Amino acid sequence: MLLTSLITRDAVLPSLKANGKKQALQELSDRAGFVSNLAPREIFDALLQRERLGSTGLGEGIAIPHAKLARATSIFGLFARLVRPIDFESIDGAPVDLVFLLVGPESAGADHLKALARIARLLRDKALISKLRAARDSAALYAILTEEQTSRAA
Repeated sequence: MLLTSLITRDAVLPSLKANGKKQALQELSDRAGFVSNLAPREIFDALLQRERLGSTGLGEGIAIPHAKLARATSIFGLFARLVRPIDFESIDGAPVDLVFLLVGPESAGADHLKALARIARLLRDKALISKLRAARDSAALYAILTEEQTSRAA
């Protein structure tokens, strides 16, 4: 699964400001609603419900909050770099500064899992993470996310 099928240029936030996990999820939901034409509140509620099952903070400053929605028609993503790292209740206790949000339809069982796995594999690459943290703007972030995955897919 290619990242270009999950994320668009307008779904990249280079400097998200949030004081905590809940605020970050709210801001991400608002942008995801704009990108997808889904109700931001519906996205936010689904993300909170998923977080109650256990944090989606993977460690090393990375989180992949995700949810399935009945009204979603396709799987899509949103990437954000936070201005200041926040507590995300990650498994290693480290604050999070890179977030990849994933939303999909309730019917997208295997495809949703494949997308999650693809994102998790990508975000384990320490060189890529360094580039994402050093990038200046959304265009650079998008290029890093999509170029890296394209070269690996070949």
